[in-house]
Amino acid sequence: MTDLPLLYTAALVRRGAVFHPKHPLHLPYRYAKRIAIALVGGTVLLIGFAMIVLPGPAFVVIPVGLGILGLEFAWARLWLARVKEKGMQVANAVRTRNGRRADSSVPPNSDQP
Repeated sequence: MTDLPLLYTAALVRRGAVFHPKHPLHLPYRYAKRIAIALVGGTVLLIGFAMIVLPGPAFVVIPVGLGILGLEFAWARLWLARVKEKGMQVANAVRTRNGRRADSSVPPNSDQP
């Protein structure tokens, strides 16, 4: 198995880790996977919320937590889309307030033509 490229090895591991839908352990596997994703994503999200008042990169950790939860839950995908949209609005407002157009990558007072 060590002669196979890493991609093929990963595919074989994934294939062995996923049960066929008719397998008797398919349903418990799905529930266990959903619970594991909920626990990990929820923990990361809660740590991100705690970082709003504690020192840390809350605005990085919260979207990561939503992304993990979004693997299994549609509501988390919707929240993540709203966070992305709001982040783009804030970034454009900051760029505009600093004297640059929102779509410009070069400041207006630079020496470049």
